[in-house]
Amino acid sequence: MTANEDGRPAQATPASVQRSFRLSARTLDLLGERAAETSESRNALAERLLDEGLRIDRHPLIRFRASGAGLRRPALVGTRVYIWQVIDTLRREDGDVAAAADYLGLSEAMVRAAVDYYADFTEEIDAYRAEEHAFAERERERSDRARRVLG
Repeated sequence: MTANEDGRPAQATPASVQRSFRLSARTLDLLGERAAETSESRNALAERLLDEGLRIDRHPLIRFRASGAGLRRPALVGTRVYIWQVIDTLRREDGDVAAAADYLGLSEAMVRAAVDYYADFTEEIDAYRAEEHAFAERERERSDRARRVLG
């Protein structure tokens, strides 16, 4: 996978396709209001909401949450656990769903829901994981530098 200028993994963006939809005036009003609140264009917001909604429809135990950096990432509903974290834990537990569930304080069904989502969106989740690990490494390095300064 290639990297962006900021060192984060580049993600392929599918080509846009023009479509027409009929929406109620109320839905358009809500879309406009929310777009203004989030500083997104109405088109970008509509695309994001459709994408997330379709994913949630397919994976009902998944919701999208803003990360610390403000980026929306898939997580298990009712938790603060991102899908990449479940997959990392499952790998550390050699694929043992029960052990991963116990470690994370989740049900086995929740862990399996994360695995199902990961199976459908592997490259995306792997990119999120790489971003998070790179961020954590930068933070460790910064903390080490600060410790050295303080003696």
